Amino acid sequence: MADQEHVDDSVTTFKELGINSWLVDQCQVVGISRPTPIQINCIPEILKGRDCLASAKTGSGKTAAFALPILQLLSEDPYGIFALIVTPTRELAYQIGEQFEVFGKPINVRVTVITGGINMIDQGLKLTDLPHIVVTTPGRLADHLESCDTFNFNQLRFLVMDEADRLLEDNFGEQLETIFNVLPEKRQTLLFSATFTESLSGVIELSKKKPFVWHSESSICANFAASSH
Repeated sequence: MADQEHVDDSVTTFKELGINSWLVDQCQVVGISRPTPIQINCIPEILKGRDCLASAKTGSGKTAAFALPILQLLSEDPYGIFALIVTPTRELAYQIGEQFEVFGKPINVRVTVITGGINMIDQGLKLTDLPHIVVTTPGRLADHLESCDTFNFNQLRFLVMDEADRLLEDNFGEQLETIFNVLPEKRQTLLFSATFTESLSGVIELSKKKPFVWHSESSICANFAASSH
């Protein structure tokens, strides 16, 4: 198993993590007053420019752990499609999109959710308008990439794979390859998951850059933990 890096858990505020005051205020607006362990550990490393692989159980604040630093960096240098978030289900895509809209309201962040069940022409027009944040399921974005050339990810700063264990293990391989082929190599890649599995460990070994790795003990897949001893 990849070694986990440890960060000072005595931190109790978002300000101590390096989050700007406007985002701290927005967290308070939605009732978030203290950062969770995954946020304490991952936010500073993402702000430093590191790739990140993190796992924690559902409800641990994973979305805010990547949304807050992405929005902060977006506010400093907004251009093009800034971040692409890939997730396995339509429901998760809309949940993530909503959180980005709420946290990013003070900077008028433009978020587009691209999933099945919606007219592709309408979605294509939204992509052409170059939203700051695109949240998508793999299949629908792959369909757009194969059928039109009215948008691109040339200026992309972040690729986020949410529920990365499911994306890597649920037969999304061909669709993900279509997506990865059009993304710039110079980007930050963030993988977040509810469980730390063997497939995620393999991603660490293949990474060209040493990513920051953090996982809660409860997120480690039992079978993987047993095989690692």
